[in-house]
Amino acid sequence: MSVTSSLNNKDPHPQPLPTSAGTGRAGATLWVRGVIQRWLGATPENDVLRWMYRGLLVATVAVLVLDYTDLGKRAETRTAALPSDAPFPEQPSATPLPQTQRGGEKRAAPVQEANARLRDKMTFELAADGRLIATGTIYPGTAARFAEEVEKRGSYVKTVVLQSPGGSVQDALAMGKLIRAKNFSTEVENGRYCASSCPLVFAGGVERKAGPKSAIGVHQVSAATTREMTGAAGMENAQRVSAECQSYLRSMGIDLGVWVRAMETPPDELFYFKSEELLELKLATGVSGKSAVKAGA
Repeated sequence: MSVTSSLNNKDPHPQPLPTSAGTGRAGATLWVRGVIQRWLGATPENDVLRWMYRGLLVATVAVLVLDYTDLGKRAETRTAALPSDAPFPEQPSATPLPQTQRGGEKRAAPVQEANARLRDKMTFELAADGRLIATGTIYPGTAARFAEEVEKRGSYVKTVVLQSPGGSVQDALAMGKLIRAKNFSTEVENGRYCASSCPLVFAGGVERKAGPKSAIGVHQVSAATTREMTGAAGMENAQRVSAECQSYLRSMGIDLGVWVRAMETPPDELFYFKSEELLELKLATGVSGKSAVKAGA
């Protein structure tokens, strides 16, 4: 049975397929449209529209599910590729701690501790005498968790005691600013170290105490970029955050010589300050029995 005879079963008066060369494509289009309209007219209108609507709805949901799944996979891939809060630069963790030589003088690194806690996200523990012990790496989001801790226990906290290999610069800056806003002191105890971006947190203390056998070290900002970023864009981000760090240190009353030492030291090394340097550069207000001018005085 031909198509034309099949349609004739539903429409007793079908329009013949135009064959004249003069009608062309436009005529064929009109004929097909007429056939479809007559077919729809031969079927109960509500049923046709209902099934068409259902089909469109199912197709739309399917497309949305596929798009959402694809976006989720892209987000997971992008997150796994970024070691920090990219595109913001960060200072790499100071583990392991190498020795840094400057002017023929070797600055000995402290003894490496086999402590997995230092490689994990920073934790906060309230100890006696209002001491909040902050131990571990500063990951993106650490500043937010620190703010939550201060919100819960801020009335008891007097000093933030640091033991950290560093990490996210942006989080370190935010932590330091909150410490200063709350008028907390900071401290690095004997045998402990505060390296990479950790000194930015330390700088936030109104009073900043360093044990005579503690280690406070700095090095260059290392840009963490997305795959889409060019080298020029990564460098621009690093320069922008470097300027932000200098502005921050200045506002905290710290000598910018601290940042000069950081920029002079490659990312895979650390420059450790001597006790007298910590005081001269105002990074510390006190080292054991020695003391400097209180911040803001």
